[in-house]
Amino acid sequence: MDKMFDLPSVTEMQAPEFKDFAKEMVDYIANYLENIRDRRVLPTVQPGYLRPLIPDEAPQQPDKWEDVMSDIERVIMPGVTHWHSPKFHAYFPTANSYPAIVADMLSGAIACIGFTWIASPACTELEVVMLDWLGKMLDLPKEFLACSGGQGGGVIQGTASEATLVALLGAKAKTMKRVKEEHPDWDDHTIVSKLVGYTSNQSHSSVERAGLLGGVRLRGLKADANLKLRGETLEKAIKEDLDAGLIPFYVVATLGTTNTCAFDRLDEIGPIANHYNVWVHVDAAYAGSAFICPEYRYLMKGIETADSFNFNPHKWMLVNFDCSAMWLKEPYWIVNAFNVDPLYLKHDMQGSAPDYRHWQIPLGRRFRALKLWFVLRLYGVDNLQAHIRRHCAFAKQFEALCVADERFEIFGEVQMGLACFKLKGSNELNEDLLRRINGRGNIHLVPSKVNDVYFLRMAVCSRFTEPADIDYSWKEVAAAADELLAAQKK
Repeated sequence: MDKMFDLPSVTEMQAPEFKDFAKEMVDYIANYLENIRDRRVLPTVQPGYLRPLIPDEAPQQPDKWEDVMSDIERVIMPGVTHWHSPKFHAYFPTANSYPAIVADMLSGAIACIGFTWIASPACTELEVVMLDWLGKMLDLPKEFLACSGGQGGGVIQGTASEATLVALLGAKAKTMKRVKEEHPDWDDHTIVSKLVGYTSNQSHSSVERAGLLGGVRLRGLKADANLKLRGETLEKAIKEDLDAGLIPFYVVATLGTTNTCAFDRLDEIGPIANHYNVWVHVDAAYAGSAFICPEYRYLMKGIETADSFNFNPHKWMLVNFDCSAMWLKEPYWIVNAFNVDPLYLKHDMQGSAPDYRHWQIPLGRRFRALKLWFVLRLYGVDNLQAHIRRHCAFAKQFEALCVADERFEIFGEVQMGLACFKLKGSNELNEDLLRRINGRGNIHLVPSKVNDVYFLRMAVCSRFTEPADIDYSWKEVAAAADELLAAQKK
């Protein structure tokens, strides 16, 4: 044989060994999750803890998989914050379920990069159908659904942050085309310099970041006393900007803000934005999952006025990260904005099915629709609704415990699975309280600050949560308060 092709063989894991390794890992995962409440929710390690625990260089020859398994507890778990512990109440939930884990295993095995239909037809076609299933569960207007036969459709983005940016770029492309027709002598730079978008000062920071990445200005508008963005506030800002020679083009309405889970008045914002040719993007990253329950759909009143809608099944609907569902009434504005079509990505079926690379920022994409398919089939809508309702009830349980203690007060309104609360007193007092709570290490909370009021957020995050866990968490809060107030008296 020609020496050019006399290549060394590769020693790698074979199927029998993989089966043993995978079975061992499945057992480990199940035991980890089923016993997660027994672990300290917050790690005690310091930055740099991991480097001394592993060699300075990769092994020249392969290690045994048994050694890798044994190092998980020694190296990894000491530095893990246990997001799925019933004692974890920070941020918002990140979803986790056995069906989704198994789907991710299959996605990893198929390992396709589904940027075009021909790259893996099932990857695209299952996504189209799953976004229709999910849209119907939320009772979205038919204009958002591919099955309606219109222009609309859904796509899985990586995060809500990506969806916000994608919608902004679609709105930018649509507005620039319209303005060029009205002012053929204006160049792109002139038009972009005049574009202005809007969002509430309670919106997630990713909205501001979308403006920076999109190269346009975004105005943060003041929410009302209930922390909702109102229509009259938006209209006043639009009129001011029109009078200043600017071009309003985009507004983000948040349904379930990160700070307090407040809901902007989409029913007021939407009609005004429609009147002024302003693209309406609805960010329902956390709370959107609750719209599978009919009793919460009143909070999305005005959805028919939206141009795009997004929520994260990977937050609260038991679909593991990453799976951010986005629907567009007119996806061609996104497709046209992102359409770069080299010969090596062309195929004979173009135009007959979506090429999702045109619907997103990255080119590559995993087979994420498998997670939706597995979860929706193996839970069913009834069980997913029950999961949402349980979490909402747990937040109310925490509220009742809080208001029964005269030292505490609820901040704002308890919405969905989030209760915001504080000790009566100064911001500094509540900062000390949070330090003590997290320092004890038994539960984990994060704070927020609105209108210069510092408060603590208690989000129900784990699918393993039981009423006793909420009682335990409240006792931790109360015990930390006891310590703090006693120390102040000395």
